[in-house]
Order: sequence, then structure tokens, then C-alpha cells
Amino acid sequence: MKKKIVAFAMALVFALCTAGMSFAAKIKCTVEGVDGDKVTMTCEDAGKVAPGDKIKVSLPRKGGIEGC
Repeated sequence: MKKKIVAFAMALVFALCTAGMSFAAKIKCTVEGVDGDKVTMTCEDAGKVAPGDKIKVSLPRKGGIEGC
């Protein structure tokens, strides 16, 4: 019985941790300029970002996947 309770508690903690990561803000931006290692972007909801915040930038995928 104790093993089931511990397993349920561990699964619940894991589910809550992964759910918290999925609520990250998503902002659409357009690159205006690149100067060395500095990038200037124009974003729709720039109020959600503060100077010094660490963000992850994903590049759009080019090309499609060819199928048979």
C-alpha cells in the first residue's frame, strides 16, 4: 500500500513540474538587424520581457518533408 502512495506522489510531483514548464510565454518577434553578436528585434508583446531576461529563440524551419 505504501508503494502505491509513494508512486502516486512521485507521479503527481512530476506532472506538476512538467506542467509548469508548458506555461512559458510565447512572443512573436521580427528580426530588424544583426550587428555582430547583438540582434535587434521588434516584438508584439514586448511588455512581457524585461532587460536581462534569458530567452530562447527558435529559428523557423525551412523546406518541407518529402514523402513517398
